[in-house]
Amino acid sequence: MNVTPSASITQQSRAVARSRAADWFGIIPLSLFPFRTILLFSARKEIVKVLSRQQRFAMQFNRVLPYAASLLLVTLMACGGGDSGSSTDSGSESSSAGQTAATTALGTASVSGTVTYSGTAPEMSRVRLDKECRDLNAEPVHAQTVLVNENGTLQNVFVYVKEGLPDGYSFSTPGEAVVFDQSGCMYEPHVFGIQVGQPLKILNSDPLLHNIHALCEKNRPFNFGMPKQGDERTREFRVPEVMVKIKCDVHPWMSAYAGVVDHPFHSVTGGDGSFSLSSLPAGTYTIEAWHEEYGMSAQTVTVADGETATVDFDFGGAAATS
Repeated sequence: MNVTPSASITQQSRAVARSRAADWFGIIPLSLFPFRTILLFSARKEIVKVLSRQQRFAMQFNRVLPYAASLLLVTLMACGGGDSGSSTDSGSESSSAGQTAATTALGTASVSGTVTYSGTAPEMSRVRLDKECRDLNAEPVHAQTVLVNENGTLQNVFVYVKEGLPDGYSFSTPGEAVVFDQSGCMYEPHVFGIQVGQPLKILNSDPLLHNIHALCEKNRPFNFGMPKQGDERTREFRVPEVMVKIKCDVHPWMSAYAGVVDHPFHSVTGGDGSFSLSSLPAGTYTIEAWHEEYGMSAQTVTVADGETATVDFDFGGAAATS
């Protein structure tokens, strides 16, 4: 783009040219002295041209610089780390979940089982709540690290297919959100599974400030406050990650874990310690079970179409593996 220098810039150029030409005038040989006026005028013209080009470039650079700086700022923000927690739309981090087309057909095989606990169940300590949180709970609150059911099974074990799915598999992303609530100054659920791209609907059911801090290692971390009862945010995970710890920086006893996978074959044990992975294609699979306290345990199983294979895990004491 050609830019015509302003009158003030042209005048400055001419003034500088006169000054520089005058300096040069003193070194003109005496033999050329009769032509000094012509030489001086020519020198001034050439210097004005050079200076005008330099100043036009400076003007163009100054005009482009703000746009370049803005582009750099936008790029840095797009590559940034955690969530600032500003009052943006709850779906600002979410893509159109549920729109991914399935290219791998579901099967008719299934794997089910139970996670048992060996040994004497540990007694969970009472959580030392602050006054605000105590007022929200009619009964004492205990840690959820190891919850053993009356039938000797273990809660909060994340079980999923780790290996064995067809090469290049791609399963549709559920449109239904996983609900993650803050209630009574505790996270609910304590352990959950979620598929890549599936919405995570985060609620605050308490009339006080909570904080959601996802300590991701493979996904983009997020960290924001939810100061009011009824606050709602939606987030999603972009790549598989087992497991993602979530904590509250306001209430240090609050923690939860998310198992992020890129397929629908995952489960979390509940009050009866059982799990079920249905609609699997026929094949040989590595099934892994993860527990917050006792680590991971894996088994291999082969299952045909229409069949149900049984895989049981045992945690606690010497049975635990890390």
